[in-house]
Amino acid sequence: MKFLTATDRYIAKLIFYPLLATLVIAAMLLVLEKMLRLFDFVATEGGPVSVVWRMLANLLPEYLSLGIPIGLLLGILIAFRRLALSSELDVMRSVGQSYTRLLRVPFLYALVLAAVNFAIVGYAQPLARYAYEGLRFELRSGALGASIKIGEFNRLGDRVTLRIEESREEGTRLDGIFLRAQASDGASYTATAASGQFFASADPDTLVLRLTKGTLVHDDARFATPRTLQFTSHDIPVDLPKIEEFRGRGDADRELTLPELVRIGGDDQLPRDVRLNGRANFHFRMVEVVSMFLLPLLALALAIPPKRSTSSLGIFLSIVFVVTFHKINEYGEALGSSGDVDPIIAGWTPFALFAGLVGWMYYTIAFVPGGQPIGVLERGASRLVAAIRAPFAPRREVAA
Repeated sequence: MKFLTATDRYIAKLIFYPLLATLVIAAMLLVLEKMLRLFDFVATEGGPVSVVWRMLANLLPEYLSLGIPIGLLLGILIAFRRLALSSELDVMRSVGQSYTRLLRVPFLYALVLAAVNFAIVGYAQPLARYAYEGLRFELRSGALGASIKIGEFNRLGDRVTLRIEESREEGTRLDGIFLRAQASDGASYTATAASGQFFASADPDTLVLRLTKGTLVHDDARFATPRTLQFTSHDIPVDLPKIEEFRGRGDADRELTLPELVRIGGDDQLPRDVRLNGRANFHFRMVEVVSMFLLPLLALALAIPPKRSTSSLGIFLSIVFVVTFHKINEYGEALGSSGDVDPIIAGWTPFALFAGLVGWMYYTIAFVPGGQPIGVLERGASRLVAAIRAPFAPRREVAA
C-alpha cells in the first residue's frame, strides 16, 4: 500500500503554491518595512548603500521564522477551503476519507517546516543577528567608511580634518576635497583638490589619499611664508582612527544558539537574571517550533465555512490567531525573564491553552455532526455585513 495516494498528492499540490506565495509575500513585506528604516539609518551614518543589502540578508532568518508558520497555516487553510467550496471535500468524506486521514500531508508539511524552523531559530537566526549587530556597530564606529560624511568637516584621528563635497561610485571617487593635517613637529598642511581617491597601504592602520588637480599649502615655523604647491597628483598618508572592537557574541539572548541557552540556564555560577533570561528565551523558541504541529488542525477548523456560505472569516481569524499567540509568547518570555513566574510555566501555559482551544475546534469540525467552531462568528459577521450594506441597497418601489 502506497504511503501517499493520489488524493494525498493532490492535496500536497494544493497546499504548496499558497504556502510558497504566502511565505514570499510575508518575507517581502517584512523586508520592505525594515528596508526604509535601514536606508535612513545608513544614510544618517554616511555608510555605503551596499551595507543595507548585507543587513537585510542577516535579518532574513528572523523574518523566515515568522513567515514559515503563517505560510504553513494559510497554505493548508486555502487548500482545504478550496476543497470545501468546490464540494470536493464532501466527495472525499463520502468515500470514507476522514478529516484525520486527510491531514496526513499537512502534518508532513508541518514536520518538514518545523525542522527547518528549528534550525533557523536554534542556530541560523542567532548567528545572523550577531552579524547584523556587528554591521550596525561598524557603521557607527566608521569601520565601513561611514565616518566620512559628505558636506561636513570630519575628524580622522587627532591630526586630520577632511571635507568632501561629493561622493561618486559608492564612495570610491571623491570630488571637491579640503584637507588639513597637523604634523607632529608643529608643521601643518592644507590641501584642496578637484578629486581624490583612497588606496590601501602596506600599513593596515594607514590609508593613502591620492589627490588630483589641486593646491597644497605647507606652513612651518622654519618658513618665513607658507609654501604653495600646485600639483596634478599628490599622495597624502592618512592615519585611520582607532576603532573599538565589537563585543563578543552572546551578550544578548537572541545571539545564543539553543545549546548555549541550555548551558547558561543550568550554570549556577552565573547571575540569576542571566540564567532566567537564557531559560525564558529557550522555552520561547521551543514553543514557537512545537506550536507548528497545531497549525494543520487549526487550519482545517477555520477552512470549512458553514453550508451555503463563502465567507472568508476563517482566513482573517487564522492570521489573528497566529499573531496573537506570538505576542502572548513574547509576553510569557518577558514574564519568565523577570523571575515573577517560572520560565517553564510562563512559556508553556499559553501553549497548553492554545492547544486546548485548537483541539476543541478540530473535534467540533471533525466529530460533531454539523459542527462549526466559528459558526457563531460567521453568523455575526453576516449580520454585520448586511447591516452595513442596507443603507446603500437600492430601494424597490411597489406599484399601487
